[in-house]
Amino acid sequence: MCGRYASTKATADLAEEFRAVDATGDAAVPDFNVAPTKQVVTVVQRHPRDADGNPDPDVTERSLRMMRWGLVPSWAKDEKAGARMINARAETAGEKPAFRRALAARRCLLPADGWYEWQRGPDHKQPYYAHHRDGASLAMAGLWEFWKPKDDPADRFPDGLVTACVLTTDAVGPLAQVHDRMPLVLPASAWDAWLDPDRRADDEAVAALLRPPSLDLVAALELRPVSPRVNSVRNNGPELIAPIDPREVAEPLQLDLLAGPNPA
Repeated sequence: MCGRYASTKATADLAEEFRAVDATGDAAVPDFNVAPTKQVVTVVQRHPRDADGNPDPDVTERSLRMMRWGLVPSWAKDEKAGARMINARAETAGEKPAFRRALAARRCLLPADGWYEWQRGPDHKQPYYAHHRDGASLAMAGLWEFWKPKDDPADRFPDGLVTACVLTTDAVGPLAQVHDRMPLVLPASAWDAWLDPDRRADDEAVAALLRPPSLDLVAALELRPVSPRVNSVRNNGPELIAPIDPREVAEPLQLDLLAGPNPA
């Protein structure tokens, strides 16, 4: 699963990395402890619209956008549904009413420095941090939706609410020693197909991406134990991703062993 992650890069750097236009304004802030319901940076690709709202079918534009983490389906009665929908299982998203329309037409990426996962034991809950060794951003596959209440007397959402969730899949390699699920991390070679607004969910190129990442991709990640300070959303700072002494870990991982065959 994915319940916390770090996102600290400047949006100008993310725009260059993801070949996108920065449309976040001043809303993005460095965050070492991104939690559900926060505003997060996403990458989307859409057909630009003219002054009358008509999309140009011949052009697409990739941009960085701010969305709230926790998907609120368009048919939801209120925005509270988002707190329960921070993740969607890649294997079943196409079958679930809350996610299938978004999978078909509103796919996105959520850039991250890395994500946190918790190893649970009989008497411990040890957080780990997974990130690219070379400092490249992780591209977590996501879905997004636009929601506007039918009745909003307080005018809390005059422009509607744009929300997103992270797709998850079976954990691969050493990650499976921490948790049986992980974010669906996509390599750069998959970004074009995933973001293409003209490819439907049943498109062969899109369907092929809804599988666990390859062992090669996972092998490029570093997985390290970190301080339990990340457990509290009130804590935020680089100390959250700093490695701790392995001797402090109740059940150290066997990081040189890969769990299972290459699923790709």
